[in-house]
Amino acid sequence: MSLKYSNILVAVDGSKESELAFKKGAAAAARNNATLHLAHIIDNRSFGSIEAYDRTIADRTKKTSQELLTKYKEEAIAAGVENVNVIVEYGIPKIAIPKELAPKLNADVIICGATGLNAAERFIMGSVSERIVRTAKCDVLIVRREQADVLADE
Repeated sequence: MSLKYSNILVAVDGSKESELAFKKGAAAAARNNATLHLAHIIDNRSFGSIEAYDRTIADRTKKTSQELLTKYKEEAIAAGVENVNVIVEYGIPKIAIPKELAPKLNADVIICGATGLNAAERFIMGSVSERIVRTAKCDVLIVRREQADVLADE
């Protein structure tokens, strides 16, 4: 077992926690001279009902996701990360990240933010980060905001 990470997968969704996950992932990639994989999985389960009203939603969502990851890629390179890959795909995040992407990328660690879902949503859908922890075959780091930051947003 290696104590050095070579392939770091950071799952981002635009939340504050995922931004912190990105920053930790970029710092770890720079320290370890690792490849940083920035991934956003667009949850397409709700597109069927939404596209009945607006057929451009999937394209706009993908464009916004690519813009966010391009910004993060530029920041990572500026922080000293030499190898950065950007991945935007459609699917179910809590399945795609640990079961499909991590093995395909040979990820040593998955870094993601703690979920922003409320208790009722977690009961019905389950947390993405919780599912990643339970099903990933590699290390997982869940990033939380400082308690003061959480209270300031409420």
